[in-house]
Amino acid sequence: MKVAVTVWEDRISPVFDASRRLLVVSIEKGCIVDRSVVIFNPERPSNLVKTLAELGAPVLICGAVSRVPATVIAAGGIVLIPFIAGKVERVLGAYAKGEPLTPTFVMPGCLRTAPETGNPVH
Repeated sequence: MKVAVTVWEDRISPVFDASRRLLVVSIEKGCIVDRSVVIFNPERPSNLVKTLAELGAPVLICGAVSRVPATVIAAGGIVLIPFIAGKVERVLGAYAKGEPLTPTFVMPGCLRTAPETGNPVH
């Protein structure tokens, strides 16, 4: 399985709309086995969807993202995991092992709990 993550230095990029670098990793049996960096233009989310499809990366983990790119990405069939913060290696390590990214890696102030279910809501 391949997963893409917006990156800024060694962290998840805090704002998708200002990101330019995408780390694409291959995960096998809970371990990261391959990685590559792709440069992209966040102002063209439909191009990003096409790139992710070509790379075989159906999942995108990112920080804060505006409604329009989020809608375009999700409509393009990409599983979007937004509002994630932290060091890239820790986030990807948890994801590779099948651990939930919420609430541990959720950006401060971006998670609340639904009173009727107790489940996280963005």
